[in-house]
Amino acid sequence: MTRIRLFLCIIAISVPSLAAAQQSMKFEEAGAMLAASCGKDIDDNCRGVNLDATRLRECLSRNQDVVSAKCKTDFPQALGAIQARITARTSLVKLCNWELKHLCGEVREDPVKGLQCLLESTKKATPNCNKAISAAGYR
Repeated sequence: MTRIRLFLCIIAISVPSLAAAQQSMKFEEAGAMLAASCGKDIDDNCRGVNLDATRLRECLSRNQDVVSAKCKTDFPQALGAIQARITARTSLVKLCNWELKHLCGEVREDPVKGLQCLLESTKKATPNCNKAISAAGYR
């Protein structure tokens, strides 16, 4: 198994998150779909490309004439789900700023303890913060 396929399989297996309420595909499912549908195409055509959703999408789009039909069909959906999860995780602090400030006190500076505090405070959290926690895959 090549390094890219191994990396994609590790992503699919090891990312500890649950389905987001508004997301149609789990992050793990997206990684597994990408590995199954596009692993060989990525190895053959995108060697050396950083494994981030944007660059991988660009590479697969640029090489559409040699990419398998299954990969052409699956990669937009899989990479879209991965990008949605990444976006949700980066916007979590902004959307839960009030909760971090008022409910989590000093621990908000520590990302792990701040997240743990948010997860324990969901009954007191605003609906937007709760949606952000779910979209980021933390519950």
